[in-house]
Amino acid sequence: MSRIRSVAAVPALNRRTLLAATGAVSLSAGVGFALRPDAPAHAATTSQEPVADSLAHTGARSTAVRPPAPAALVPYTRGTTLQSVAAPRSGSTGYRRLGDGRGWTRVLRDELAAAKSGRSERRTTLAAFVQLTDLHLIDAQHPLRLEYLRAQNKSAWRPQETLTVAGAVSLVERVNSLRGAPVTGSPLHFVMTTGDNTDNNSKTELDWFLKVMSGGRITPNSGDPRHYEGVQASGLKTYWQPDAALRDADKQLGFPRLPGFLEAAIREVRSPGLKLPWYSTVGNHDALPLGCYGSRGDSYLTDFAVGGKKLMSLPDAECTALAKSIKDGSSPKGTAFRDLLKSHARQMRSVTPDENRAPFTPAEYLRAHLDPAHTGPGPIGHGYSSVNLAAGTQYYTFRIAEDVIGVSLDTTDPGGHYEGSIGTAQLRWLEKTLRENKDSYVVVFSHHTSKTMRNRHADPAHPAERRHGGDEVVALLASFANVLAWVNGHTHKNEIIPHAAPGNRSFWEISTASHVDFPQLARVIELVDNKDGTLSLFTTLVESAAPHATDFSDLSQTGLAALYRELSFNAPGARTDLSGASRDRNT
Repeated sequence: MSRIRSVAAVPALNRRTLLAATGAVSLSAGVGFALRPDAPAHAATTSQEPVADSLAHTGARSTAVRPPAPAALVPYTRGTTLQSVAAPRSGSTGYRRLGDGRGWTRVLRDELAAAKSGRSERRTTLAAFVQLTDLHLIDAQHPLRLEYLRAQNKSAWRPQETLTVAGAVSLVERVNSLRGAPVTGSPLHFVMTTGDNTDNNSKTELDWFLKVMSGGRITPNSGDPRHYEGVQASGLKTYWQPDAALRDADKQLGFPRLPGFLEAAIREVRSPGLKLPWYSTVGNHDALPLGCYGSRGDSYLTDFAVGGKKLMSLPDAECTALAKSIKDGSSPKGTAFRDLLKSHARQMRSVTPDENRAPFTPAEYLRAHLDPAHTGPGPIGHGYSSVNLAAGTQYYTFRIAEDVIGVSLDTTDPGGHYEGSIGTAQLRWLEKTLRENKDSYVVVFSHHTSKTMRNRHADPAHPAERRHGGDEVVALLASFANVLAWVNGHTHKNEIIPHAAPGNRSFWEISTASHVDFPQLARVIELVDNKDGTLSLFTTLVESAAPHATDFSDLSQTGLAALYRELSFNAPGARTDLSGASRDRNT
């Protein structure tokens, strides 16, 4: 994808001089600040493994900015999916135990540019970072959850949902253990989490997420501080009852009985917090109750969230109707859901009320990120600023490295539904940001993918504003030669798509699997200049630090994190294609 940038117009003051003079530059016309995070040094292990090329990307550097010092090419595989991947040890049916499986090889993707010989000896690193996505930290006892849809669709509830915090902490431990970028050995600049950090727009979940990322003690429990009160202690055969002898539907498939499991699942977990600066992008589950209802201001649903009643079962026909309305977006404000809850008041079970389960507003989401208690390694606000708070926006830019900026979008639709879009104001802001930063390469982050931005429900706060889908975002990004990648999540599946455009303008769209569904992955992305008029992107997937093999007698924090992965592999109805093809993984 030959895309040589013009060097005819070189500004008198280059970006390096400007950074030295100011320390931090506002790149976003007031929304967010451009911060260059200081990453700790990491020493990569040496290896004799050949360096395969990556997502080739053309673009000669403008002379306005000098390249960073070359990084030694010392690739390593330890702790990545190049070395080993969790895989079933035996059998093809029933509950299957996991162990160490064969690693995934690196694949060359050259749809957008021809690879040139000798590049591995001359390339230098522009930036390297880690993407986490779809952590879905779940308050598994929340009254508004839709577990009963499992009666209609087995994948609507997951047996591993009580263990999301332990699993996320183990992922943080993995990122902290990485010895720099796996291919170039460059220090890692930062971590970006691309949305659905929480599952149900709940204050309990937001608090857990921020402590997982920045460090702290987390008790993944709500309601009664002494007992778990959710569906896994209900005695209903629809759900795995781990502590009970009941022959529930999952035990009939081979799931184990684990006495003490629920007590362990709600015990305090300690997170070391990330050692790297981290940034946050908002997803639909962070912005909307249940990830799909634009019901902000609905006092009934808010009161229900913090109240003492919970619906745990529902007839199949009503499950089917509710699932259809969610998929179709026919009740984006949750009116049909509210009416359903009211009609089943007598069938509900009593649980302990908890004010901390209340939904959080966009302003509360921003304030929580800006809280000094959650700053960790920084930056303050994790990309968000007081200007976002004043403007009521959740999109921003930041400086990744001397020649690279990041752009974080808000693709959630306040009007409701789980698919996304952006308003005209944000689209114009994005265009302005790209135009004003032509001397920097650009990586765009969002929650939704280009294929899942098809929702055009009006924003209640801006009812006259047009909403724009993924096709328009792709067209805009492809009109700027400095855009290298669009990094996102939402689909819970690994997928890498080349977007080619006329005039040698092109970029890669990189979507990464979730950390709540198997295979539970994060991704390291490296940007390098090949010094031949092309750039390369390397992508390397990593799992959590928990061992692949589980021990049913080990209900420690680490043992639960390992079990979290194994349960997700065995979850009834779980998709088996989320790891993607080899061309979507290590590239």
